[in-house]
Amino acid sequence: MFGVTLYFEDYEAAVAYYTRVLGPPAYVEGSATRGWPIGDGWLTLLQGSFGSPQNVEITLQMATPAEAERLQRAFIAAGGEGPEPSDQLMYRSIRYCPVRDPFGTQLLIISLLV
Repeated sequence: MFGVTLYFEDYEAAVAYYTRVLGPPAYVEGSATRGWPIGDGWLTLLQGSFGSPQNVEITLQMATPAEAERLQRAFIAAGGEGPEPSDQLMYRSIRYCPVRDPFGTQLLIISLLV
């Protein structure tokens, strides 16, 4: 998968939150497109017309468990919520680091366990 695009009605607040977590966007197009490279793909935020992404879980796969935990901590420190990381079986053994952003979007940050 090349990446994921999330649409937010409160676009400015979403960009501010994700910038606190991921740093300045690596891609900027006009006033309503921002993108950050994550792993081999991109996380893109666009201006939406209604609410924020719901009833979906976005999975971000990191190279190491430490990297997955670090990213989860950054999302929580910036205002997200999530439980302690844990080891789980999800097709394969993974380090499982879920978080919900302040807009209600579920993010699952994982890393394969070797």
